[in-house]
Order: sequence, then C-alpha cells, then structure tokens
Amino acid sequence: MSYLAQTDTQLHDIINHETERQINKLQLIASENYASPSVLEATGSVLTNKYAEGYPSKRYYGGCEFVDQAEDLARERLGKLFGAEYTNVQPHSGATANQAIYFTFVKPGDKVLGMDLAHGGHLTHGSPVNFSGKLYDMVSYGVNRETGMIDLNEVEDIAMREKPKMIIVGASSYPRNIDYKAFREIADKAGAYLWADIAHPSGLIAVNLLNDPMPHCHVVTSTTHKTLRGPRGGIIMMGKDWENPFGIVAPKSGRTRMMSEVLDSVVMPGIQGGPLMHVIAAKAVAFGEALQPTFLTYQKQVKANAARLAELMVANGFNLISNGTDNHLMLIDLHNKNVTGKEAENAMEASGITLNKNMVPFDDRSPFVTSGIRIGAAAITTRGFRENDMEFVAEVINTVIDNIGNEAVYEDVRSRVKDYCSKFPLYTELTD
Repeated sequence: MSYLAQTDTQLHDIINHETERQINKLQLIASENYASPSVLEATGSVLTNKYAEGYPSKRYYGGCEFVDQAEDLARERLGKLFGAEYTNVQPHSGATANQAIYFTFVKPGDKVLGMDLAHGGHLTHGSPVNFSGKLYDMVSYGVNRETGMIDLNEVEDIAMREKPKMIIVGASSYPRNIDYKAFREIADKAGAYLWADIAHPSGLIAVNLLNDPMPHCHVVTSTTHKTLRGPRGGIIMMGKDWENPFGIVAPKSGRTRMMSEVLDSVVMPGIQGGPLMHVIAAKAVAFGEALQPTFLTYQKQVKANAARLAELMVANGFNLISNGTDNHLMLIDLHNKNVTGKEAENAMEASGITLNKNMVPFDDRSPFVTSGIRIGAAAITTRGFRENDMEFVAEVINTVIDNIGNEAVYEDVRSRVKDYCSKFPLYTELTD
C-alpha cells in the first residue's frame, strides 16, 4: 500500500476504508470469505503484466515459461484436491465457467432443467434475465413447500416429462446436502447430461464433509472465493476424461477430440481471451492451502458454526428454510417477523452486520425486496469464531430484527460488534 499512499491517496483511502469495514463488521454474506495474505499477494503480483492466451506449452505469446508453471501447478493441485482427472483454471468467474458448460453440452434452444432461482438456484441456472434463460429452453425444479428440501421424486417426474438435454444440480442458497448419485440416476433415465455447480459448498466437498459430485456428474464447476477461500474466479472439472459425443474432430489429425479438449477450446478461444495469470497463481495458492490438514479443521468448524447458529436462530423464533443446515449457510424466512429482506439487510448494515436479502421459496415479494435473508458462517470462521461465539451473532441479529427503525439500537449493536470483532484480529499486516 505504500506506493498508493504516495501516488493515489484517494484510492489508497478507499481501500483502507474497505479494509476497516471488513475488520470491524460481522461478515455473514454466504458467498464471501477472507482470502489469506498469500492469496492476496499472488493476486497483486507481477503476473498481472503477462499476456498468455492459450494453455501451457500452447500459448499465442512468448515469455510464458513461468506463467505456464503457475497454471500447471494450479491445475495439478486442483485435480488432487477434488480427485479430478480434468481441470481448467482459466474461467474469470463462476458465471463464465458455467457459460462454457452450456456452450459445450447444449445448443441454443435446447431444453435444460435447473433449480428455480427463487428456491435456491443461481442466475446462470436459467433465470430469464440471464443469458441462460435467454438462449435456452429452461425448465425448473424447486423445493417442497412443507420440508424446504429438494423432492427427488418431483425432479424425476419433471425430467421424464420434459426430457431436458442437460440437468443442473447445485444452488446459491440451498442449506442441505445434495444427493448427486440420485440426480445421476434421474439424468440417465431422462437421457440428459448432469452438471454440478458446487460454487457454494466446494470447500466442504473438497474435504469430504458433504457428498462428492465427481463420481456421478459429467462435469463440475465452482467458484474459488467462497468456501475455498481463494481469489475471485471460476474452475471446471471432470472426474474422468471421455471421448466427446458430438463428433468434434481435431483439425489436423482428424481424430475425435476428448471432452477435455472440447472444454478447453470453448473456454479459450470460445469465450475468453487472455487468462488472468495473477488470479490463476492465487488459485494455485488457495488450492495448496486447501490441501493442508488445517483446511479440514477449518471446514469442520464452518459446518459446526453454521449448525450452532441455525439452532440458535430457531430458538429465537426465526423460520429457517428446511429448519436447519447441512453446510455453511442458512436461509431465513422473515414473514413471521413482519420484516422484509430489504429492511433487514439495511438495518443489519447500519448495525455493523453484513448479510444479504434473499428470496425464499414461494416468495410473495420481488427480488428487490424479498421476504428473507441468507446467512453464511465461512468468513467469521476464518476469523476464528467458534460455536460459543454464535451466541453473540444470533443475539445481535435478533436484537436488530426486533428493533427495526431504532437508530439507538443500531448504534449500540454497531459498537458491540466492533468490540467483539476486535478479539479476532484480521489483516493486521495490511493496516497502516
């Protein structure tokens, strides 16, 4: 930061303010985490300067000797982490990785079955405002109104009726473990490809605390910045490479390309140009960290913290979708509290607590207002919070919800949150 302090004080101050915000507030957004100083260092390294279109040993630019090594290292570590035979670490984001799957496995107009966004899915799983909903004939499944969980019988009924070419399994606000084996059985019956988007629970899956999609799905995507604690980016994986079923041949040899080759070519040059080599290096760092024994300890604590916080929220009269959680997040319906998601998010922000409004299944409010909030335990666990600390987290959330509009309460909670967070130092080496 010393260079910015000398050359661009305005931006230097903005970054310092953001650092202070992350340090002093309770970070409960389920899709965010705190990357390690090593990840941050790699992200800000001189690899930023290097153009490297193509893949290791097959670049369109010279001078790629060392970035080739960085990308090979990232792919090797990722494969080891998830037991994947094929990996691609170039996607700039999870959405870009997902776009590559569509462009590989289906054609515009083909039918695809994904989880309804309002029930926990993701924009790229068929939302009408997203490219997926615009280019493909999307049909959706959701959760059971009574249980809040995916009803596999309903999924099978929809799949057999609609006969999609591809089925997406994965979510952005679904708190339960997913049965990938059962989804594969449904996909096989319907004659569909099965794609798992594990962006949220990937860190828990990597250490076998949740079901593993790799043996059952044709392809798997994820982000790298949520429970994996890496830089912002996307990845693509396959458990086994296999001969592509589309008859795509290599231009020179005339042989049938493998799916790994097809996917690589769809990512680059099909969707992207030059990869972000500084981010790929940071992904390598994060995967290396995730291969350490301490990462299993961390993920166990994430799961324990989320389960304890869910218990406490239920005890405080909150309505949790599915009545609990198996992973790092929970989805809370605020109807019984007479508070909208938007009101709750704004009140929490004023009180030093960062979370997001979220639609709940069968929501009667718009996505801009919503009836719920989503809470995640990954970031606060990185800070060092344990099960007993969840009592403070639940208490301050409950206090704010019970006092919507009371600025004095917001100020008191904000002060208490800052004091509590000070017990868990964060990024001390970045503050000046």
